[in-house]
Amino acid sequence: MIIRARSPLRLGLAGGGTDVSPYCDVFGGCILNATVDHYAYATIETLDNGRVEFCSSDRNQQACYDAAPFLAFDGQLDLFKAVYNRVVRDFNQGRPLSLRLTSRVDVPSGSGLGGSSTLVVAILKAFAELLTLPMGDYDLAQTAYLIERIDAGLHGGKQDHYAAAFGGFNFMEFAANEYVLVNPLRIKENVIAELEASIVLFYTGQSRDSADIIAEQSLNVETRKDVALEAMHQIKREAMLMKESLLRGNFGALHQVLRSSWHAKRSMASSISNSRLDSIYELALKEGASCGKISGAGGGGFMMFLADPTVKNRVIQALLHHFQDGLVFGCHFTSRGGQAWRVQ
Repeated sequence: MIIRARSPLRLGLAGGGTDVSPYCDVFGGCILNATVDHYAYATIETLDNGRVEFCSSDRNQQACYDAAPFLAFDGQLDLFKAVYNRVVRDFNQGRPLSLRLTSRVDVPSGSGLGGSSTLVVAILKAFAELLTLPMGDYDLAQTAYLIERIDAGLHGGKQDHYAAAFGGFNFMEFAANEYVLVNPLRIKENVIAELEASIVLFYTGQSRDSADIIAEQSLNVETRKDVALEAMHQIKREAMLMKESLLRGNFGALHQVLRSSWHAKRSMASSISNSRLDSIYELALKEGASCGKISGAGGGGFMMFLADPTVKNRVIQALLHHFQDGLVFGCHFTSRGGQAWRVQ
């Protein structure tokens, strides 16, 4: 039997970082994000040889083990093991599964588009199809969050799992005791079309490990560092303004939110930006972009800019000329979250 699944990556439009504990537990967080047509894929092939085989095709990594109720972490595709262990324990009565699990993600790792979390959702979605589990979107996202953050011990927020599970434009609210509320937004088609015509999604040529950035953000909240804390409050307020701007189709207000969000985000942690990211940002605006922001925790990965479609190509050419290790990706928004299917 062959099962395939995919989940969409997301662009964080506003509120990024307020979904991370302890901020969301103490003050409540608000996020506005939207999924795009870049995906994390998972394929499960059942085996009858008593083995478990893992393969990350885009990262060229493989690992193989005897099928067991629990696979110990050894530094080799441990995120795969975390999903396998949780599924076997909670959904298969502790009975081991013999299978081959292969993954692929459309963008480089450390991109800031929620790749690792989206991959967990895709893998879990494939297991749910394999075992015919009645797992709704909230269950899928929450279980994926627990697998990545608790079982695998990887630091980060909650928004990526919910975006990958639900899909579309969503305004999300986060609070203490794992409270999450996902509010799907009905954005007019002409607003989405204008966004797609204007977006420049630029890979900066360097990936980043978000763990240190997130750890600094969390410490700033715990120690009540005034500048960083006020920046997070501002970013949360701007998520609400972004929601209003999108629903009304007010692009002037939307551009202003993105500009102020970028400046506020830089105050949340010292390593969110650096000289290279600052140079990319300044060049894009010099060539005609209206606004821009880093995607994800910061430090590298993707930057998103909005430019009038009449000058968009000029912005792209300038970025590619001055930063030759960078890449420009096409980007269209999607309305579907994680999905799985069987291959006959």
